[in-house]
Amino acid sequence: MKIFKVGDTQQAVCESCKSIDNATFALRDVPFSDGSGIVKKVLVGVCDKCDDVILTPQQSAPAIKKQLETQKKSVETRVPAHMVDILNLASAELGANTDFSSFLMKYYFHFLSHEKGKVNNLDKFLESDLAKGRAQKRISLKGTHIIWELGMIKKHSHIESTTDVVKAVVLKINEDVLVHPKQRIINHLKGVAAAFA
Repeated sequence: MKIFKVGDTQQAVCESCKSIDNATFALRDVPFSDGSGIVKKVLVGVCDKCDDVILTPQQSAPAIKKQLETQKKSVETRVPAHMVDILNLASAELGANTDFSSFLMKYYFHFLSHEKGKVNNLDKFLESDLAKGRAQKRISLKGTHIIWELGMIKKHSHIESTTDVVKAVVLKINEDVLVHPKQRIINHLKGVAAAFA
């Protein structure tokens, strides 16, 4: 791997100029494409004509990864032990191991936060006997958008407690995968589980 220094140059394709131009390496603050944050003072190649960032050398990847990790927020809650068992059983049903359970939860958080109609009856799960029990195990979810997704689910489901949202999502997974299997969702999740393996 070639190590570049500030001031080094290299030719690269510039999308803005629609041509191959010289890029000079410099330290820049570079925003993530999804607008979720900025990597401060990272070495990048800057187009000599338009001043746009057009190259990211491999040596900058660890700094970018570190910044991405700090962008991730977490949702932590304690639930009855049988809820973790439900997630593990659902993961096994999808052909995955127990490590898949947090990805399964994050999939549902994402899915439910983007489909307003899907959360309308989410609170009904909190009335079931499975929603009860002493909180003995922890569920921890980490992701860049997890807090936003949790907020959207709370807003549209009118469930105020984070713990209650997590319980309701676990019980929805139970319903969709184990009790009354929804084949379309299961087929999609089996594909995700296969890619995760």
